[in-house]
Amino acid sequence: MKDALGNVQRILVLGGTSEIALATVRALGRQRPGVEVVLAARPSDRRAAAAASLAALGMEVAELDFEAADRASYERAIGSAFDAGGDVDVVLLAFGLLGDQERAWQDLDAALELAQVGYTAAVGCGVLVAARLRAQGHGAIVALSSVAGQRPRRSNFVYGSAKAGLDVFYTGLGAALAEDGVQVMVVRPGFVRTRMTAGLKAPALALAPEQVADLIAAGLRSGKGVVWAPAAMRWVALVLRLLPGPLFRRLRV
Repeated sequence: MKDALGNVQRILVLGGTSEIALATVRALGRQRPGVEVVLAARPSDRRAAAAASLAALGMEVAELDFEAADRASYERAIGSAFDAGGDVDVVLLAFGLLGDQERAWQDLDAALELAQVGYTAAVGCGVLVAARLRAQGHGAIVALSSVAGQRPRRSNFVYGSAKAGLDVFYTGLGAALAEDGVQVMVVRPGFVRTRMTAGLKAPALALAPEQVADLIAAGLRSGKGVVWAPAAMRWVALVLRLLPGPLFRRLRV
């Protein structure tokens, strides 16, 4: 449960090696020493390094095995995190898969993997986490969506379709949980400079993970349901949605 000043005390990260999620944990941890963090991710050197970096900041860190493509795995991870003792104040849902977008619309296995990780597992985790937070009577879910889900683009429409589904589900989940004392915040970043986007040309409104994290922390404090990162991306997305189809398809986006 949050402390007397409203600061977060316990965080669960589903996708515990996400650069945006880790930056968000650091941003939230600046408000209160000794924050407890559970990193749920595949066992790897990256997960161990992430845990060590947070522990070096004075946080209490636990690691759990988590595989988004395996229902039994994410059921175990969420159950273990909530049963370990102490309420969970914030759950960051930060896993996803970009993949090879040209392969994804031509190869069945690639397409289904993107859909499973990006949408199906996100829905499953949302159902499980929502039940736990309702039982607590408080808490927040932060779901990392994407501007890519606002209108399908030729360059990444398979990835965008998964994010569109995630976005709709968590927006609706926020409405469903509104009377239960649970906040659901959907985050819609544009281009973020991370490992996943390494090698891609960064556009003018590109952000670093730390900048997105600051917007997430501010959105949690103010009780927002949707956060655009950066804020101007809201208007970019609106313009793109309003463009006639033939013109939109001519854009190299």
